[in-house]
Amino acid sequence: MIAFRLELRRNRVLAIWLGTAVAGYAAIMGLMYPFLKENDALVQQYMAAFPKGFMAMFGMTGSLADPGVLFTTYIASMIWPVIAAAAGMLIGTRAVAADLDRAFLDLPLSTRITRVGYLAASIGGQVVIMALLAACAVLGLWVTGRLVGADFDLWRFVLAGMLCFAFGCAIAGPATLLSVVTLSRGMAAGIVGGVLLVMYAIFVVAQVSQDWAWLGPISAWNHFPTTAVIDRGTFPMGDFALFAGVAVATWLAALWAFRRRDLAA
Repeated sequence: MIAFRLELRRNRVLAIWLGTAVAGYAAIMGLMYPFLKENDALVQQYMAAFPKGFMAMFGMTGSLADPGVLFTTYIASMIWPVIAAAAGMLIGTRAVAADLDRAFLDLPLSTRITRVGYLAASIGGQVVIMALLAACAVLGLWVTGRLVGADFDLWRFVLAGMLCFAFGCAIAGPATLLSVVTLSRGMAAGIVGGVLLVMYAIFVVAQVSQDWAWLGPISAWNHFPTTAVIDRGTFPMGDFALFAGVAVATWLAALWAFRRRDLAA
């Protein structure tokens, strides 16, 4: 518990800044909802000027007056991937690669804390912070939307937040594993960031060209259907399980690898 509290404490500034950013952005989008709803015809006319595939890659598959499309466009497709990637890569690589580079890692490992316990505390901190950030994104939009009279269903927004949380954990897990394998924060973050960019590019190509639509399932964005979650209230257990499976598998692999990792390599 001491290691876990330490992990939360030293990540609090990053968590506060990221949480403030995503909550503030979501709140602005919530306040804009009445304007988007009242001027839906004009917005639709503007959107019609763009190719459907181009709009689809930003989640704009319908009217922005629709709560699900609004959430997918401004939260799931824009701000959340950036926030989740920043949190996952920065916090996921801190406990091993960053602490080793700062010559701090020897200090906690010279105490009674085991290697597994130390890294497990970091993973626990990642889970808590990712959950708090997802809550900031969801509640920031829902609360301000309700304040201006939007008919947002809280439970459906919570379900969308759970999927956002799983998406973020699926970034943090591989970042943690790569930080143990490479012992380099820059390399681990670079690989994770590169894979995310490639998957987003695949998603865009699959949306724009039907000839390449078969590539869609390779991308994480293809398994992030927040529009359907909010509009129909159906939770994609398969996609949630996929993200959760990636996160848990890579975290467990990181714990196993760190037990005997030569830190002088």
